[in-house]
Amino acid sequence: MEPRWVYITVGNPEEAKEIGKALVESKTVACVNILHDMHSIYIWEGKLQEDVETVLIAKTTQEKMPQVIEKVKALHSYECPCIISLPIKEGHDPFLKWIEEQVA
Repeated sequence: MEPRWVYITVGNPEEAKEIGKALVESKTVACVNILHDMHSIYIWEGKLQEDVETVLIAKTTQEKMPQVIEKVKALHSYECPCIISLPIKEGHDPFLKWIEEQVA
């Protein structure tokens, strides 16, 4: 199994907690970190936007990514949510094994 680091942005801390709990309880991810007050600047529908968002960082495996994406989309308030994953190439082996155990 290939471990993955998943980055998700949401509109507020309450939504982050709801999505985070749903992901962990369903064993789709091993854990979620929630970071408040991230400032975002982007273009949406042709207009410059500035927002304060909340970030979720989740740890899972490549095999679970389709389930992560579907669950987040089902609970997310955005029309086009940011859900991306990066492979974890190295790390503390006991922690990486723990991730695999939690989502197995």
